[in-house]
Amino acid sequence: MPPKQFPTLTTARLLLRKCSLADAPDIQRLAGDRDVASTTVRIPHPYEDGMAEEWIGTHQGSFDRGEEVSLAVTLRSDGAFIGDIGLRLNLADEVGEMGYWIGKPYWNQGYGTEAAAAIIKYAFEVLGLNRVYAAHFKRNPASGRVMRKIGMTHEGTLQQHVMKWGEYEDMEYYGILKSEFLSK
Repeated sequence: MPPKQFPTLTTARLLLRKCSLADAPDIQRLAGDRDVASTTVRIPHPYEDGMAEEWIGTHQGSFDRGEEVSLAVTLRSDGAFIGDIGLRLNLADEVGEMGYWIGKPYWNQGYGTEAAAAIIKYAFEVLGLNRVYAAHFKRNPASGRVMRKIGMTHEGTLQQHVMKWGEYEDMEYYGILKSEFLSK
């Protein structure tokens, strides 16, 4: 059964909330950074005018259909938008795929780990999922460190699994089960 309303998740330093059209300029600026776009499968480059608004416009329908939860990652201190985190849902199998990005000015400050821990908790405690998995490009080991820090286990490498900007990319897959989360 799809969740009924968008969550708002709070951590020590972050507020994870539904994206609004007011976030579009920050999304375009931060996701439009080539270094950010290069670390993700889905973020295009260049990130052109209107793309952020179009993407935000898909969130409610995807949520209502129980397909995806996408949340703005913002700083509690001043409300600054710093990235996005989400779960692509397969509710029939009680599985979610976590994906996230953090704007480059906010890298290496623990925000990705903090946001990922919050959405994993939401996945298991609120959505009742049994498993959450995530993947990162092999050339982006920082994402793997985030996944390990929140208790995920490396499950394997899929060689040349996706193409990004005309180059095949190896993908590193991680996962965590509800039973593992609850035992920590």
